[in-house]
Amino acid sequence: MAILIAGPTASGKSALALDLAARRGGVVINADSMQVYRDLRVITARPSAEEEARAPHRLYGHVDAADTYSAGRWLEDARKALAEAAAGGRLPIVVGGTGLYFKLLTSGLAVVPPIPPEIRAALRERLAAEGAPALHAELARRDPVSAARFGPRDRSRIVRALEVLEATGRPLHAWHRDNAAPPLAPDRVVKLFLAPDRAALRARIEARFDAMLAAGAVDEVRALAARGLDPLLPAMKAHGVPWLLRHLRGEISLEEAATQAKADTRRYAKRQFTWFRNQLSDWPWIGPEEAAGYIERELSARAHLGARRSSS
Repeated sequence: MAILIAGPTASGKSALALDLAARRGGVVINADSMQVYRDLRVITARPSAEEEARAPHRLYGHVDAADTYSAGRWLEDARKALAEAAAGGRLPIVVGGTGLYFKLLTSGLAVVPPIPPEIRAALRERLAAEGAPALHAELARRDPVSAARFGPRDRSRIVRALEVLEATGRPLHAWHRDNAAPPLAPDRVVKLFLAPDRAALRARIEARFDAMLAAGAVDEVRALAARGLDPLLPAMKAHGVPWLLRHLRGEISLEEAATQAKADTRRYAKRQFTWFRNQLSDWPWIGPEEAAGYIERELSARAHLGARRSSS
């Protein structure tokens, strides 16, 4: 059995997961694509050292910002974390806001072979020289299905689709069609989408970014900038990072950077609501006040059902 807690950013899902893990001897497994990066504890609101001491945490801060961490890599890491939890007799509690990760847990993912570094480097050079629209036009000729799924300025996804074409000779959508077996059976999970009131969520987003600034977000981004990393890397596009980088370059004030970062985060939360509604429509939407009780009732019901099956 596993608990899956999804929800928009700043909805309180991490606190819910931690409380459950502490009470039930569980392990918290990260399903947020930005909280995996070692360099970004503050700006991604990763659990603090004190919170991590209350219960085991997995897949937090284990990836260097210079890496491009894919959904496939996360699924592989999640399989290992789930196996470790099972071996230790711990209840796995998967929590985060990256919807695709949750979909992979119960639907699986085609395993795309690793991309050779020379192919990745060559496409990055072409992107810098020719621009994203030119590469998107090429992708539209070679893989029109994938090209139709995103716009001509979506640089990361354009490059990813071309990388797969160059490395494997197969379009990305063909790989996605051939799903591998998922690590969790749908009937072995308690799942929910934490759905707070929208006005309350906006207030939480505002307050949390202010708290990030107070906790040293600017210094964290300054250290990241000093590494001189490729701006296309996922870690360089974490919410708040691009705006704080502009502030550090003297282009905008800290107040303007904070205002724009908060606006970006609000828009992201709106997209999270939409994605889950469309892609995982069978997930129950539960308010924060009812979430803990709902999970406990579902766990009890599953345990009762399991006992009946064992006795029959």
